Amino acid sequence: MKIRTVRHNNRKKLFEVRTSTRTLVFPFSKAEPTPTTEDPITELFVDPEAGREAFTYVLGSGRTGTVHVEQALEYNQDPTYLRDLLLYQLTLEAQKRIAESPLSKREIVRRLGTSAAQLYRLLDQTNYRKSVDQVLSLLQVLNCQVDLVVRTKTA
Repeated sequence: MKIRTVRHNNRKKLFEVRTSTRTLVFPFSKAEPTPTTEDPITELFVDPEAGREAFTYVLGSGRTGTVHVEQALEYNQDPTYLRDLLLYQLTLEAQKRIAESPLSKREIVRRLGTSAAQLYRLLDQTNYRKSVDQVLSLLQVLNCQVDLVVRTKTA
């Protein structure tokens, strides 16, 4: 996701990150180094070297920091980002389980009732067009039990 513009709001002590679809906030306290009234932001820009997916700021002391758009998405609990993160983690676990499995890939394809090409798409951690239930089916074939745990966040 590319950043269009970024501004800082000293009164609210946060960055306002505008993308093509929404505006996200990111508090100064989550940034490293942290801007303060003693060490304020002197320069702020969308970073072209990061493919416009991050912004960089310079403090009065000369220290610089960079914040990636994914940090802002995670802070704002963006549901699409959280889904993609879950899908990524499940895919990595499936890759690990396939490497350890005594089953051949042909047998896994047969049990899934799909094609070899589809299996490779399921195992591609950069493919976010697959569904969570497809990866769960793969893990089931690999004799894995997946438990979903919901807990209260800790500070």
